Amino acid sequence: MKKLISTAAVAAFCFLLPPAVLMSQQRTVTIKLASLAPENTPWGAALNKMAADWSVATNGAVRLVVYHNGVAGGESDVLRKLRLNQIQAAVFTSAGMNLISPSIITLSCPFLIRTDDELDKVINELRPQLEAGIDKAGFVTLAWSKVGWVRFFSRRPVYVPVDMKKQKLAVGNDMPSLNDAFRTMGYQLVETSLNDTLVSLNSGAIDAVFQSPVNAAVSQLFGIAKNMSTLRIAPFMGAILLNRAAWRSIPEQYRDKLLSIGREIEIQNNQNVKKMEDDAIAAMLQNGLIINECSPEQEQEWIDDVNRVMPRLLEKTFDKELYNNIKNVIE
Repeated sequence: MKKLISTAAVAAFCFLLPPAVLMSQQRTVTIKLASLAPENTPWGAALNKMAADWSVATNGAVRLVVYHNGVAGGESDVLRKLRLNQIQAAVFTSAGMNLISPSIITLSCPFLIRTDDELDKVINELRPQLEAGIDKAGFVTLAWSKVGWVRFFSRRPVYVPVDMKKQKLAVGNDMPSLNDAFRTMGYQLVETSLNDTLVSLNSGAIDAVFQSPVNAAVSQLFGIAKNMSTLRIAPFMGAILLNRAAWRSIPEQYRDKLLSIGREIEIQNNQNVKKMEDDAIAAMLQNGLIINECSPEQEQEWIDDVNRVMPRLLEKTFDKELYNNIKNVIE
């Protein structure tokens, strides 16, 4: 009888406790998220906001800890740690996404997607297909992120394909699929690590790079590769991913809300990136950047050059089904 009364008293006491107190007594799920981006950038600010919003939405039941500035390592290191559950979430660029779901590199097929409107439409309509490959690899997609448009920066002006094929083009070794595409089209490629790009430009080992304007401005490579083509080669994409084990550890009642916050961060981030790109170009123009304005006829030369080798690229470099779906959305 005493035991029954004691149990009832405990139940009554718990019922009277405020929800916040009860929540504080529950297990807190901690999610460690790795990002290469510096904290003092719009990307860093967006991740910090997501951490704060997750805490509010779950009354502190889910705690997101963000490791900015690449302190968790490069993308291949981060992916290994994700799979070992040493960290639970990460921001990946196109290169990292290629390691997880190789078909996604098709989004960056040269001259396939050429405007912001086209990119928005492709992401919105093909999101289930894009995320299916990520899900199969064991990850949940929290948000997609634009990182900017990749453009040519070169010593000598570039208007048509033959202008670039006469110059030594730096490429990294982290996106072999994209390198295969350029090699198949007849470019002179020189493998160059990101940290050595400026040194290689100074020494004459390379003449040109393809980079987003934001990266070109930050790395100061435009001081030597002074020419920037207006041609948009491809969108540079990223995504915030969470491993499946961490997703299962989050109480089910919070999952939809956390995904919704991720989508809000996606919208905010994409708006910030457009302004960052415009500001980067304006700053470089004030410091000697030369714009190489491509005419519609010259742009068509690039498209024709890619289309000439596309049958071979679809056999080994890009995902044929996704490529065709992207074309259908755009058309």
